[in-house]
Amino acid sequence: VSSLRLFARVALLASSRLAMPSLTGSLAPDEARGAWFWDWDAELAAISSTHSELQRTFRRFVDAELLPNVAEWEETGGFPRELHERAYSAGVYGVGWPREYGGTGPAEMDVWHKFIMNDELHRACAGGLNASLFTHAISLPPLLALGTEEQKVKYASDIIRGRKTCSLAITEPSGGSDVAGMQTTAVRDGDAYVLDGVKTFISGGMNADFFTVGARTGGKGLAGISLFIVHRDFPGVTTTRLNTQGWFCSTTTTVAFDGVRVPAENLLGPENAGFLPIMLNFNSERFGMAVGACRMARCCLEDAISYARVRRTFGRPLIGHQVIRHKVAEMARHVLATHGMLTGIARSIAAGAEMGRTSGQLALAKVQATRTLEFCAREASQILGGKAYLRGGGPGARIERCYREVRVFAIGGGSEEIMLELATRQAKL
Repeated sequence: VSSLRLFARVALLASSRLAMPSLTGSLAPDEARGAWFWDWDAELAAISSTHSELQRTFRRFVDAELLPNVAEWEETGGFPRELHERAYSAGVYGVGWPREYGGTGPAEMDVWHKFIMNDELHRACAGGLNASLFTHAISLPPLLALGTEEQKVKYASDIIRGRKTCSLAITEPSGGSDVAGMQTTAVRDGDAYVLDGVKTFISGGMNADFFTVGARTGGKGLAGISLFIVHRDFPGVTTTRLNTQGWFCSTTTTVAFDGVRVPAENLLGPENAGFLPIMLNFNSERFGMAVGACRMARCCLEDAISYARVRRTFGRPLIGHQVIRHKVAEMARHVLATHGMLTGIARSIAAGAEMGRTSGQLALAKVQATRTLEFCAREASQILGGKAYLRGGGPGARIERCYREVRVFAIGGGSEEIMLELATRQAKL
């Protein structure tokens, strides 16, 4: 035990020196011993006053709104629509968006602010809740990148304030991660485009007021894709909820477009200019998913330790058995390695790393993080036994949700296989 404590202090000191950009604070000795060496919260908060305030803001929201309710929302299959506006009032929904359209938070957002946001939100271990609550995180950037000022004024303000919701509609039944093979078409017809096709696995789609839709307006491949803002109430738009393995409170949706007439003014940017914004969007999504998966893995680790300290078997606490301690150590090893990889990438992004290099690293990080989540969810389930098999509340609640979400984290945002291939291509192997 004494050697593990020594290793804990050494690992904490090393991670604070290697993973973070010139921090001004560190964990107190008693705090470090209590949290052990995978608690990076104080180190992130110490970057600056804006980072610590953002962490407190998101933590208050998660503690007040998400943790007390997520088990019930999972069972009922959704969350209240007004949660979007409550999140905005709490100071978390508008963070990072342009202030002229209602954005809030630090005036100078950096990658560490984004790290903190995703890290704190995933303490609830409900990726589907985050995916459907914060749908604007991936649906709004194309509008802000390509849209006219008129389009931004018309849509962005209400979306950022949570008055309206918008979902990204890119994935198709026939293509999955193969965005370049998109089959949905948009054909110009006078003052409109006629949209035909099907999108699937659309987070929050059942409640969306708008969709940011990718469609083919040109030839085959990357260069023929355009983006549109499509209203849910346009004639020919239909939505169907999907029954998923996890993400119960996320309204994962199939959206069909049957001869939908989309006004030409709803085209975002020029024709055939949609692929690059989609790809840049994926980088942000993968970073958020990787940070979130790592935090969920850490939650599995922490909940397993808490349970193992009070559960007694064969006359001693569960943590008193070497096999359980070794499971904990292996989980910690995976979590620390993943966190170190993510902070290294964040440091590169902060320094202005070249996009191709960052894309490849983020692809690998997503694989690393989701496999860490898979490992930790399994090992934590083994430690809690039947308690981790029960839905709802109890000591295994977060672990049970994580176990159901492992597959969607490994597939969503780009499957493991696609991510590994992307990384090798970026490395020019």
